[in-house]
Amino acid sequence: MGRLVSNHSTNIDGLIPILKKLALNINIKTITPAVISKARGRSSKLTIRLSVKTINGYKAIARKGTTAQEVFISTDLSKDDLKKIIDNYSSN
Repeated sequence: MGRLVSNHSTNIDGLIPILKKLALNINIKTITPAVISKARGRSSKLTIRLSVKTINGYKAIARKGTTAQEVFISTDLSKDDLKKIIDNYSSN
């Protein structure tokens, strides 16, 4: 079971409940929401997309509306396995 690092006072609406569910997975070590920025396009609902591999996991981009937020996930899972888990939790 991983832990969710709460180092920001603001996050995208609806992101934290999904990340809390994701942190319950035995293969996730830590989840760290990071920088919030403006995006060019619009996303009508909250989407989480895996971006790049990092030293100890992956960087994901969460988007809703014109707001984007980086999320760092520390895990030993493969990109495909992590994507399936994220898609499962974000669709509920």
